[in-house]
Amino acid sequence: MDRRPLAIPAYRRLWLASAVGAVGGSFSVVAIPAQLFAVTGSSAAVGASAAVSLVALVAAALWTGAVADARDRRTVLLAAHCGLALTYTGLWAQAALGRRSVPVLLVLVACQGLTLGAVMTTMGAAVPRLVPAGLLPAANSLSSLVRYAGSILGPVLAGALIPLVGLGTLYLCDAVALLAVVWAVVRLPPLPPRPGPARSTPGRVLAGFRYVAGSRLLVAVLAVDLAAMVFGMPVALFPELARHTYGGPAGGGTTLGLLYAAYPAGVFAIGLASGTFTRATRHGALLAVAATAWGAGVVLLGLASRLWLALTALVLGGAVNFVLSTFRNALTQALGDDALRGRVQGSLTVVTIGGPQVGNLLHGAAGSAFGARPVICAGGLLTTLTVLAIVWRVPGLRRYTATAPSPRPAATSTAAVSPPGPGAVVGESNGTCPRAEPPRSGAAAGGA
Repeated sequence: MDRRPLAIPAYRRLWLASAVGAVGGSFSVVAIPAQLFAVTGSSAAVGASAAVSLVALVAAALWTGAVADARDRRTVLLAAHCGLALTYTGLWAQAALGRRSVPVLLVLVACQGLTLGAVMTTMGAAVPRLVPAGLLPAANSLSSLVRYAGSILGPVLAGALIPLVGLGTLYLCDAVALLAVVWAVVRLPPLPPRPGPARSTPGRVLAGFRYVAGSRLLVAVLAVDLAAMVFGMPVALFPELARHTYGGPAGGGTTLGLLYAAYPAGVFAIGLASGTFTRATRHGALLAVAATAWGAGVVLLGLASRLWLALTALVLGGAVNFVLSTFRNALTQALGDDALRGRVQGSLTVVTIGGPQVGNLLHGAAGSAFGARPVICAGGLLTTLTVLAIVWRVPGLRRYTATAPSPRPAATSTAAVSPPGPGAVVGESNGTCPRAEPPRSGAAAGGA
């Protein structure tokens, strides 16, 4: 495991606190769909909640990105986490009162989308200010590892605890777990905006999309990720699979928890060996290979008639998707100008987090019409074919080569953290093979 970013105290505290928040945060991933399916008996309702969450996430990600470029990112991150804790408290209250109102649930799902969009956008803009550019793949892999390690335990516990303690207790655990992350954010060094076009006016809010659209390489990276997440992420069909294909109990249970936990189990397994690929420089090729392999794994999931085979497909899929997300994040973070990074991350959050929400909506509607397993197989095939077409159309993606990671940074005071340079890349606009500039000496190479 590539542990070099943990030598930076601010990142290390954030990483350790996220281990606590990951377990609690995973409870709602199971609890919300399980409650909606129990109330309505329809996967379409589970998918519809994704549309509500997506609208809220888009609004929050875009506006928060502009705010993060104009305000101290530590302050914005703190406000976003506090809002998420209040949302989980609201979910606990409606469950404790025995409410079975779908509109109330959808309002709370919208609040969750607002706060999650703000958290993801601001965190993506803050980490490159704490970690040097050469260590971004390692930092992203470490963050994914601890998040999904908690997600293994979280869904299994949630599925088993729903019949014993009810949904309300799980939502309350979500809120309490976030206190550890709030503490870590408070301990971050100040992250004020750098000089640049940081005003959060309406015209400036969409600057992130214009920046991404101007780079053919970034467009290709996001297109690959969208293909994998929209066509190949059938999470909305898990309650139906658990109940009707694998014989799980109505309203939740261990079978549903295992389906949600299998994917992060694969992430955790490959994350323990992250040092075998985070030092690689062929980021574009690894991204494309991982997305293609993910499509094949989804096809295997759709064909699986036994639970153990479905879990195997999801574990393997989690492993390759870990590689995909590691290099997607490293590419998008390294290519961004810090003065625009909040808005760039806002637009990327809309794509990378909104993509699975669109996938949930489509899978939920299609699964109700054609059945879960045929829809899952079709999604896997579409993923693989789309990725191959993108690689063929944008050869610069498979040829993209970054500089090798810089040496292990010295562990010094967080008060002296110097942000890395933006990692300028040339040759994007014409699809040629771009190469990132090496980290600048001192600030970027040392990281602190």
